[in-house]
Amino acid sequence: MGNGAASDEVAASPDEATGTPVAPVDKIDRSHKGETGPTSSFTAPDGKSVTLASFEGKPLLLNLWATWCAPCVAEMPTLDAVAGSLKDKVQVIAVSQDLQGAEKVTPFFAQKAFTTLKPYLDSKASLSIAYQANLPTTILYDSDGREVWRMLGGYEWNTPAAAKLIAEAR
Repeated sequence: MGNGAASDEVAASPDEATGTPVAPVDKIDRSHKGETGPTSSFTAPDGKSVTLASFEGKPLLLNLWATWCAPCVAEMPTLDAVAGSLKDKVQVIAVSQDLQGAEKVTPFFAQKAFTTLKPYLDSKASLSIAYQANLPTTILYDSDGREVWRMLGGYEWNTPAAAKLIAEAR
């Protein structure tokens, strides 16, 4: 693995003996584990302003994406599939960072005909700024609103490896 080549492996859980995170494999960042999310507000599908605190009580898989981001668009169908299969256990929200907001996102959702995902909007990109995130970035929070890990870049969310990662939230 020392050759810098991309890998589909998933980072292991923290080392049981030392309690320290095992070095991330490509995309998993556990350096913010235990932190609460930013207080930035964004727009829910019903047009109301919400924050991440609105989702506490159940684990949350937060995906930051945009219609112009090819890896974001590529992972959306698998994110929609996992949102459907986990809807009773984990909240899955995709928050668009498109500056044009609903003007771009509404037609995108209509064209893709997602069955579970709904269009959340952050047309000020306040979440991306708060996280200093490139797109796509996906963050898993536990039911208390504490970060578990971040996934940097696109991912296949409907795989056994993804299910194992998501199961880390309680």
